[in-house]
Order: sequence, then C-alpha cells, then structure tokens
Amino acid sequence: MQQRIQNKGLEKGLKFHGLVLLLASLVLGVSQIQAAGDIPVYGIEIVNTWPHDPAAFTQGLTWYDDMLYEGTGRNGQSSLRMVDLESGELLKRENLNSRYFGEGIAIHEGKIYQLTWRSHIGFVYDLESFKQEKTFFLAGEGWGITNNEDSLIVSDGSANLRFLDPDTLQEKSRVEVTLSGRPVQNINELEFINGEIWANLWYQDVILRIDPETGYVTSIVDLNGLYPQRNSRDEVLNGIAWDEAGQRLFVTGKLWSALYEIKVLE
Repeated sequence: MQQRIQNKGLEKGLKFHGLVLLLASLVLGVSQIQAAGDIPVYGIEIVNTWPHDPAAFTQGLTWYDDMLYEGTGRNGQSSLRMVDLESGELLKRENLNSRYFGEGIAIHEGKIYQLTWRSHIGFVYDLESFKQEKTFFLAGEGWGITNNEDSLIVSDGSANLRFLDPDTLQEKSRVEVTLSGRPVQNINELEFINGEIWANLWYQDVILRIDPETGYVTSIVDLNGLYPQRNSRDEVLNGIAWDEAGQRLFVTGKLWSALYEIKVLE
C-alpha cells in the first residue's frame, strides 16, 4: 500500500522555503543564508516497508544482485552484512575488530569497500566470501562511499567529495558540494543514481542530489515525517540504496526498525 507523506502545491512551497532556510542556517551559518528558490524540493511516497534490524547502526547501504548489503558502525558493533530485503534476515556477516568504527560501503567489480571513521583505514573484501583481501590508507575521516564506472566517491563529513582510483585507491580529484554558492558540511552516506550523487546530510531528514562534475546541489528530497518513532538523537536518517534493474529506491536510518522503498515525487 502506498502512502504519500509529502504533498505538492502551496504547502510544499512553504515547506521548501523553510527547509532551505533551515539547511542554510545549519550548514552555512545564519549570517550566510541566501535565497535558493531555483533549487527544487521534492516530497516522497512510501511504496513498501520492510523490516530492519533495530540494533543496526547503519552507516552504509547498497543493493547488488537482488541482495541488500549494509555496513554498521560503533566500536564493538561494526560489521559488514548481506541481508534479505523482504524478511530482514541476516544472511552473511563479517564483524570488524572492536577498535574500528565502521562506516560506508560500496561494491565495485566484485569487491566490497568499507570505510572506518577515524582510523584512516579502509577494508577491501571479496564480494562472495566476505574475506578481507587488503586494507588501504584513507586520509582524514571516512563517512560515506559510493562509486560510478571509474571512481570510488568518498565523503568525510566536510563539504568535499573525493574521487579515488579503485585500483590504486589514491585520490584523483575532488569537488566541493555547494548550495546556492555556499559549501554544505556534514555530507554523509552516498549513492550514485542516474548520473547524480545522492547524499544524506547528518542530522537532517533530507537527501541532496549533487552534480558530480560541479558539486552543485541540484535538488533536495524531503523525508521529514518518514520515521517518527525515534527514541534518541542517534536515530538519524542514514542509508540510501538503488536497485537499478528494478528502478527501486531504498532508505533507512541508524537503529531504525524499518527500511522503506520510496518514490520521489518530481
């Protein structure tokens, strides 16, 4: 059963201006608020709701070959997982050493790449076995990761997105994410969808859609009201997965008991 949690028209327009001002005040500073009336804001419709492990501190989410893959965080609880979508059943799991705080994950050419938060290290696993094949150095913090055809794309909590060579794992280039000309901090979990980078923004119920060439925010997806039953400040929206074959979009959050398939109302 589909449920629309945002509507269009005047109400949407009013929410848009409030949302842009809120984003600006949080990530740019109140004195730097600028009008952003040319950037569209879209609501969503819930298509399906699936079970999600409420103990999973979701830091990364991706879809591959009809399976959901998830990276979780917190020291002593961090893991790499393969999960059945419909049942939420945990099919495979690899735990990280307790000294590591797991972060985002991405799948590229038969490998799973997983970041850690402040350890300056990433892990590369075999997709089928979850066997760790190697580690790599990552300057700065690790937050989100996704990939296009020829690069791994990494966020670090700043306004920068770094593009890494998947073979050497060295930085090739970077872009700064900007909204109406101002840098947007706290870029978090990432997914590459139809030529755009879709990004969670830490502590905000929005997804930013970003041009990978320029870093410009081209539109905003408003998910306010999606998961109202939150019991702590930690239970933030975090996790975007795209089923390209089925054209399905999935989202969840840290410690959420539900994972949603949503449709963006453009």
